[in-house]
Amino acid sequence: MSALATILGPVTDAPVASLVGDALQFIVQEQQSIDGTPIGGPAQLWDLTFTHLQLSVVALVIASLVAVPVGLILGHRRKGEVVAIAASNVGRAVPSLALIALFVAFVGTGFVNVALALVLLAIPPILTGTYVGVAAVDPEIVDAARGQGLTERQIVRQVELPLALASIFGGLRTSAVNVVATATIAPLAGVLTLGDPIIATSVYGDAGRLAASFLVAFLAVLTEVGFAAAQRAATPAGLRSSRDSSWRRRSPAPPMVASTHIDT
Repeated sequence: MSALATILGPVTDAPVASLVGDALQFIVQEQQSIDGTPIGGPAQLWDLTFTHLQLSVVALVIASLVAVPVGLILGHRRKGEVVAIAASNVGRAVPSLALIALFVAFVGTGFVNVALALVLLAIPPILTGTYVGVAAVDPEIVDAARGQGLTERQIVRQVELPLALASIFGGLRTSAVNVVATATIAPLAGVLTLGDPIIATSVYGDAGRLAASFLVAFLAVLTEVGFAAAQRAATPAGLRSSRDSSWRRRSPAPPMVASTHIDT
């Protein structure tokens, strides 16, 4: 036996390593449950992933259509700070599972009902981010735009909205990650997402639960990275350069190396 096999032998035989291997195999190859039902594999997991993404996108789009205009109006008028703060606090205080359970109890199960519950979860960060971004625009810039003859609607669309895009995308980024993660509990309301293998362990086993967890984590990370890139792209170049320069000013200067000079 080689030295490498001697070192890796105990690791590969460990239960955790074995379970990870089973989870990866569950993703790439169809398995069978205890009762002989086909489970896992690219076909089934793709269907679950598609429903997961579809539910998340629908909820995020509806939340954006509601929260962004409201945030723009409140931020432009420099009023409604209480509303924005209250929405943010409610979004953090209400558990996602309790929200979906409330909808199931009073509205019912199904794709639409779960999507509406996720919309309520996604609205607070978007509303807060939009309000903060617009309210933070320098009032002198707004006054200068009024002096140029722009209407209030033109000021919002041409001045405040472009300057607030970075903050808006920050709220969208938070909401998107929350929605993707929370869509995992949608099977409790009759919508089969990637949360189904996590919840129905008796059907999918530990390997299926871990495999679905890997996929949900991957989607969350991909969402975070994608919206972070969009947020940076939406930030005006001048603001990006000013932030970079301010960071460089705060960074400690490199140590000076004393040079020696020898006269000949």
